[in-house]
Amino acid sequence: MAVTYASPLTEYEGKRILVTGGTKGMGQAIAARFTAAGAEVMTTARTLPTEGPASDLFVQADLSTPEGVERVIAAVKARFGRIDILVNNAGGSSTPAGGFLAASDEHWMDALNLNLLAAVRLDRGLIPLMLEQGKGVIIHISSIQRVLPLIESTIPYAAAKAALSSYSKSLSKEFSPKGIRVNRVAPGFIQTTASEDFLKSIAEVTGSVESALQSVMDALGGIPIGRPGFPEEVGELVAFLASDRAASITGAEYVIDGGTVPTV
Repeated sequence: MAVTYASPLTEYEGKRILVTGGTKGMGQAIAARFTAAGAEVMTTARTLPTEGPASDLFVQADLSTPEGVERVIAAVKARFGRIDILVNNAGGSSTPAGGFLAASDEHWMDALNLNLLAAVRLDRGLIPLMLEQGKGVIIHISSIQRVLPLIESTIPYAAAKAALSSYSKSLSKEFSPKGIRVNRVAPGFIQTTASEDFLKSIAEVTGSVESALQSVMDALGGIPIGRPGFPEEVGELVAFLASDRAASITGAEYVIDGGTVPTV
């Protein structure tokens, strides 16, 4: 039987989508890709966007806290009444350079709250809306660091992303039979504002951003395509996985790292 699909340029018309951390970098690119295809996209961030007009589709919230997550869930229910696609993109690391001994309990909890528990809490609050309509898509933005951690400064972040991937797989097994597809995207080194800030933090130890970049490249073993990825490339992959074109894909992880991970 032949299957037909909507045009990628209009396939999200009428869809209600939440992209966390959607005002910068990969999150901004993901939100822009969905918006360009006709979706209504709500975004969240800790701080107000520095560019663009204020919008009733933006929620200022700290997703590393239960209170911040509840604020976003309430906004989705009030503004949309339903949710078709949830992209858990918010994440990051504030652990200082210096390896394992430099990471305190606070650094570990910060990493777990932002990179794992924010997604867990949002999923728990919004999956019931997807169950009511009998379908939905959840995409968790993981990282290649779950299998290729940078020991200098991101051990808690890498561990939290590894836990996110395991959790996401479990979620897909439970809810795929109920119409909710759950997938993961694992970016490598992507050229974003956050990556630039990350390099600056390492530069406090190495002495310069250039040497910090080289240290990251060395730690990753190089990038075969010769450059970091671009946020828009991640946006395209997420848009595909959330679409009907990927209707039989669930419980999977897609790596977008320019060939960085050296193993199968």
